[in-house]
Amino acid sequence: MVTAVGPLERARTLLELNRPAEAERELRDLLAQEPEDVSGHAFLSVALTRQGRAAEAIDEAAEAVRLAPDHWFPHYVAGHAYHRAGRPDEAVAAARACLALSPEHAPAWELLARVHASAGRWPQMADAAGRGLAADPEDVDLAALLALALTMLGDAPRAREAAARAVGLDPESAIAHLAYGRAQLAFGSPAEAATAFREVLRLNPGFDEARDLLVAALKRRNPVYRLLARLRARFFGGWRMVLLLPVAPPLIAGFVLIALLHWAAWVAEAVTTLRLARARATRLLFDGTEARVAALSCLLLIAGAAVLVTGATTGREALGTAGAAVMALVTAVQEAAHTSAPRGRAVLYGWAGLLGLTAVSSAIASWPSIALLTTYAALATIWVAAGVRRLFRTAQAL
Repeated sequence: MVTAVGPLERARTLLELNRPAEAERELRDLLAQEPEDVSGHAFLSVALTRQGRAAEAIDEAAEAVRLAPDHWFPHYVAGHAYHRAGRPDEAVAAARACLALSPEHAPAWELLARVHASAGRWPQMADAAGRGLAADPEDVDLAALLALALTMLGDAPRAREAAARAVGLDPESAIAHLAYGRAQLAFGSPAEAATAFREVLRLNPGFDEARDLLVAALKRRNPVYRLLARLRARFFGGWRMVLLLPVAPPLIAGFVLIALLHWAAWVAEAVTTLRLARARATRLLFDGTEARVAALSCLLLIAGAAVLVTGATTGREALGTAGAAVMALVTAVQEAAHTSAPRGRAVLYGWAGLLGLTAVSSAIASWPSIALLTTYAALATIWVAAGVRRLFRTAQAL
């Protein structure tokens, strides 16, 4: 005798097969007949979450919680719905409600760790992942999340240990190799990190973060690039330093040094990217935009140097200074290209174009002072870009 499979079981099977739309239909049929079925509302929330319908998913999870506030599963589902909706505080509250009812439920600790990761709360992420591992020492995802958190906290020995543990638990886990690669990139060997990120892409070819990290690891294998990147990170100089200039004019020299370090690092970035983009083994890692920006930066460097030498040999001060301004445009172009917000990127590209036109005009009209100011402005784009990114990030958050 064959036992009939109910709509809830069919829906769960469809969710396991990653067919959420079909699962939704089954669950809605179930709820039409049994409107207060807790599991029906909970699994409908899961199906809606997987389809990117966050508001509806939250409503269904809230209904499941209302119907069964003393059961851990509705709270767990609600945490996922809030997490996917980009509401970390509500997600944390839901995950903690789940854990209050079922403290040994490792997936809830994993959810809590992921929510803290999305909000950049690294100590809380490490704590949640560690508690989850205490409940389930064999959970590879929790081990990987712990390694990622410890990497962000700068705890090199524990990060490496947790990452190696994750890979040992499941050598076929993409997130385990990602965690190992990030730990190696931060504290170990860029070559080993690159190997780990290649393994991630073998296991999950569509993992864009691994692709970006592989590019970063390949670049850091260049010792000059590595040194300049380290110096750039250390000597940024916050915008508040500008307020000190009237009382401490010598700080101008510090600003110039910081700007020149950034320019040199951006030149190294462009040269390294162009070399890797042209190499047969690594060219597929770079999209057309990255290669074009690197090529443009190298072209600006060569053209600017040629104009600078020409101006110096012919005694034309404005032409030589304009050549320096063209070389300094590398900073402006690279800062624009590495700005993620589309509007911020457009503003910075516009700024770079304006500086380019000013540099050309100063050479044609023989205005050495304007060319010098353009050089300073191009080098100072590191602070302009910081302000633009903050402005557009704030606007998007509101």
